Order: sequence, then C-alpha cells, then structure tokens
Amino acid sequence: MTHFASTEQFATAAKANLEKTVELANASFARAERLSALNLNTARAALDDSIAAAKALLATKDPQEFVKLQAELAKPLQDKAIAYGRSVYAILAEGQQEFVKLFETQLAELNSNFITALDKAAKSAPAGSEAAFAVIKQGVAAANSAYDNVSRAAKQAVEAAEANVVATTDSAVKSVRTRKIA
Repeated sequence: MTHFASTEQFATAAKANLEKTVELANASFARAERLSALNLNTARAALDDSIAAAKALLATKDPQEFVKLQAELAKPLQDKAIAYGRSVYAILAEGQQEFVKLFETQLAELNSNFITALDKAAKSAPAGSEAAFAVIKQGVAAANSAYDNVSRAAKQAVEAAEANVVATTDSAVKSVRTRKIA
C-alpha cells in the first residue's frame, strides 16, 4: 500500500485514478457504441439482402435456375459473416489492449512508488539493514522480470492464436468455395 505524506498527495493520486477510470469508461462506451452500430448495420444489411434474395429466388423460372441462384447468393453471405466476425474481434481486441495498457501503466507506477518508499525507508533504517533492503529490491526486480517474461509469452501466445484463427477461417472459406465450384 502506498504511504501518502500529505492529503495533497492523496488528492493528486485520487484525481489521477479518477481521470484514468473516466478515460477507460469513455473508451468502453465508445466501443459499445461501435459494436451496437455494427450490429444494427449488419442486421439492416441482412434484412435487405434476405428480401432481395427472396425476391430473386421467387422470380426464378425452373428448379435448376433456383439451385444455381441459391448457390450464388450463399457466397456473399459467407463473406459478410466473416467480415462481421473480424470487425467484432477488432473492436473487442482494441478494448483488451487498452485495458492491458492501463494495467501495465498502473503497475509501473506502483512499482516506482514502492521503490521510492523503500529508498526513503532505507535512509532512515538502522545501520546494517542495507542487506535486507537490497534483498527486497532484488525480489521486486525478480518479480518484475518474471511478470515481463510471462506478459511477453502471453502476448506471443495471443498473436499465435490470432494467426491460427485467421488461417483456419481462410482455409474454411477456401474449402467451402472449392466444394461449391466442384
């Protein structure tokens, strides 16, 4: 826990935390608005496409034309569904990245405050306690290093998973298109 030397320091810290919270809340609302707009636009487009498809199918003259048109109408729907999924993912990933950035900034600030407080405590500690403070600083450095390594590994795992999802989606799309052609 951070030790505040004055009420002014406490007020400054509280104000900074409030500003960060408001910033995160505003960004979350903006993403929610984008997601809502995407959903509404997608629903409107799906309705319009369905009406146009139904009219086109009803205007066919024979079963072969009906089947051919039905197959032709499926591809754009598939492409739109994939584009929608990617758009949703992009909006959500943006939010996750912003949250992680805020968390990492707060963690760095907390570490800095802790080291500053530790240095102040070391200056007023009795002689011979330097070794204990050095051990604590080494522990903090080791914990920060471990966090950085885990964070880096997690980011690499997420990037690999994202690449796999894209590759799998692309492969599935190609497979469906190949089957339709055959």
